[in-house]
This record gives sequence, structure tokens and C-alpha cells, in this order.
Amino acid sequence: MKGMTESIRIYLAQTGFEALRPKAVLFDMDGVLYDSMPSHALAWHQSMAHYGLEMSTADAYATEGARGIDTVREMVKRQQGKDITQEQAQEMYDLKSRIFHSIKPQPPIMQGIPRLMAQIDACGLQIGIVTGSGQRPLIARLMQDFGQYLTTDHIVTAYDVERGKPAPDPYLAGLHKMGDLKPWEALVVENAPLGVAAGVAARIFTIAVNTGPLPDRVLADKGANLVLPRMTDLSERWSELYSSFSAPSASSS
Repeated sequence: MKGMTESIRIYLAQTGFEALRPKAVLFDMDGVLYDSMPSHALAWHQSMAHYGLEMSTADAYATEGARGIDTVREMVKRQQGKDITQEQAQEMYDLKSRIFHSIKPQPPIMQGIPRLMAQIDACGLQIGIVTGSGQRPLIARLMQDFGQYLTTDHIVTAYDVERGKPAPDPYLAGLHKMGDLKPWEALVVENAPLGVAAGVAARIFTIAVNTGPLPDRVLADKGANLVLPRMTDLSERWSELYSSFSAPSASSS
């Protein structure tokens, strides 16, 4: 893959690790596994309008990956100048969730993901999910669609961490759930600036797949080690990517 060897070299130089030897791939969910962001943007707009708040499509993409209650509290603080409790934020987020699940049809699986999952599994790597969502129907759908590659204890949700993306906590929790892996033993696949920042902060090699309207540079500026334009590109180039990983044992310096 063009630039892959150089991307890994830069990652190792930045982190001080001796090698990149992935044992797991940690996927974000919305905009990565599912083409769901248009529906989320609509649900955010309608639900926040109910509370006198304005949330545009751009706002939805800019805050993608954060815990829902954190997004709500930030919007209220910014527009109404007040702090609300976690319980109040949860109530507002619950409305957003209900609207999202009322939108039909369900968001489709992102093109390229089924093939990519099979490729990762064939290489003997584990698959985990790290999402800012805590909605039970979404978790149930993950198991329905990807249960052959996934177990529920390999899913990190909003309720597993106190600090959501862009803090490293969700991806650190992902490493823990995958068997207390080290950062050099995993890859992150993200599509959102906050998620990329979280993966980078956790010192995991972070692949940004730009499935939304943001310029590539926004993801690169957050520290993405590799930026691809489509999920199908990652699937088509997975074998080349996998062959680029370093063979020697890795340890931090």
C-alpha cells in the first residue's frame, strides 16, 4: 500500500514502540460499520429543537463519537449558558434515541465492512467495537449483523467510561476488554475527528476512513496515521496493510 510503510515508521517514531503487531481491530460504529450519520443528524436536529436548541448537520458530524449525554450538555451550555445534570441530559438524549430508532429504513451496513470483517477474522485478529452510543437496540443489531466475529464483552459503550471521545478512555477500555492488549497490539478504524483524536491519544495506530462530508485534512490534523476515502479501500487493501506490520516483538521505550 502506498505510504503504509512510511505511516508505520512515523507511528513507531512518535510512540517509541519497536514494532506494530496487531492482535485486534477496534471499530467505531456509526459512520464506520453503519451508514447511519444522516439519520443521526436528523434525530439530533429534531430532538434538540424540542428543547429550544439548534443542532445542525455540521454540529452532528463535529460531535460524532462523543457520548450522547456529553454532546447534550455541551449544546445546552453553549446555547443557553447553563449547566444541566446528567439525568437531565440523559432525558434529552433518550428523546434523540427514540427519534433515531423511528426513522425507517434502518441504516445499511457500510459497503466493504462484511468483506473486511471476514478478512480480519481470517488473519486471526480479534474484532472489537468502541462506540459513544449506549443504545441497547444498536448493540443488539451489532450482534445480529456481526455475531460471528464479535462477542458482547468486546463492545465498549458510553456506559463503560466516564470520559468519552476525544479522551483516550474508550479505546483504552477497548484494549482492556480485548485481553489487556498494549497499544501496539491493536488498530483503530474511525471516521470522526473526535474518534481519531481518541485513538491517537490512546497511542493506537489509527486509520481514518472518511465516510462523511469533512475534508481529509480534518482527520489528518487530528493525528490519523492513515486516511482513506472509502471503507471499500480498506477492504481492498487489507492484505497489503496486514503484510506491512512489523514482525519483531514490540515493547515501549
